[in-house]
Amino acid sequence: MTYPQRTLGPFTVSAIGFGCMNLNHAYGTPPDTPTAIAVLNTALDLGCSLLDTAALYGGGNNERLLAKGVMHRRAEFTLASKCVLDMIDGKRALDGSPAAIAKTVEGSLARLGTDHIDLVYLHRLDKRVAIEDSVGALVRLKEAGKIGAIGLSEMSAATIRRAHAVHPIAAVQTEYSPAVRNPEVAVLAACRELGIGFVAFSPVARGLLAGAVRDDQYETGDIRAMMPRFVAPCLPRNLEIVARFDAIAAEAGLTPAQLSLGWVLAQGETIVPIPGTRSIAHLTENMAAATKPLGEDVLAAVDALFPPNALEGARYPAMMQAQIDTEMLAGETLA
Repeated sequence: MTYPQRTLGPFTVSAIGFGCMNLNHAYGTPPDTPTAIAVLNTALDLGCSLLDTAALYGGGNNERLLAKGVMHRRAEFTLASKCVLDMIDGKRALDGSPAAIAKTVEGSLARLGTDHIDLVYLHRLDKRVAIEDSVGALVRLKEAGKIGAIGLSEMSAATIRRAHAVHPIAAVQTEYSPAVRNPEVAVLAACRELGIGFVAFSPVARGLLAGAVRDDQYETGDIRAMMPRFVAPCLPRNLEIVARFDAIAAEAGLTPAQLSLGWVLAQGETIVPIPGTRSIAHLTENMAAATKPLGEDVLAAVDALFPPNALEGARYPAMMQAQIDTEMLAGETLA
C-alpha cells in the first residue's frame, strides 16, 4: 500500500513527515548516534518523505546526523532546514540579515553534505530586519540553485502576505495541535488564500497528547521545564484535560498520539504534521495515524474538549515568545 501523500508547495510528501529536532536538541539527553540513525531510516522505510531539521538544532549536529544517517537515501525524501536562528559562539542567536542568512545556509549545506536543500524556512522573524530583505536573501540562494523553495516559521498572516509578495512562499510552519490553536486566528486562512502549504510542528503538543507527560520532573536540558503550561501549578490542571483526551482516544481504538495527529490531518488537505520521536515504536504508531481517518463524532469530541485557551499557562517563556510573530488567541496568557 502506498503511504498517503499530500501537496506541500511544489512538493508531494508523505501526509505525516518527521521532525528531527529531538534527536539531539531540546529534550534532555539525546539518543546515541546509532539509535538516532535507526529512527531516521525507519521513518523512510515506513513511507515518510519529509525530514525537517534546522541550523539551530544541536548547534548544527542535527544536520550532521542527517548527513551521516540518511543522505545516502537522498532521493527518497524532501529535505527542509531553517535559518535566521543559529548557534553563534555557543549561544542561540537571531539574525535575519541577508549576510547572516547566506552564511547560515552555506553552513547547513556543508553540514548536510549536499549542494541543494529543497525547502529553507526563515525560522523566526527578526524584527530588526524587513521581512522583504530576509526573503530576498533566500530568493538569491534559490536563483543560485542552493535551495528549492522558501518557507516561514511562526509568522503572522500579515508577515506571510508581505513575504509572499516578494516571492511565492511554499510552506508556513507553526505549532498546531488540538491543544494549540493559534494558526486558526489568521494563518491557516492566509495559507489557503495564497496557496501555501502548512506544516504543523509539535502536533502532539510536545508529548502532552502522546502519553509522554505525567508530571514536571523533566530531565536536565528539557525545554518543557521552562514552559509555564508544562510545569506546576498549570500542568496538574492541564493533565485533567489530557486524561479526558486519552479516554476519547481509547474509545476510538487509537493511541492519544494517533488521535492528535488524525485531528491535525483532518483540518485541511494541505496540512502536514511533523511529529518527532526517539522511539521506533512511537514512530510506527505515529506514521500509522495517516491510515486511520477520524469520524465526525470523534473530531467533535476533541474540539469540545479544547476550545481556544483550554490549557492553562503560556505557550512559551517570555524570551522565546518575544521571537514569535504568530497571532495570539483572544485572552491568551503570556509569561
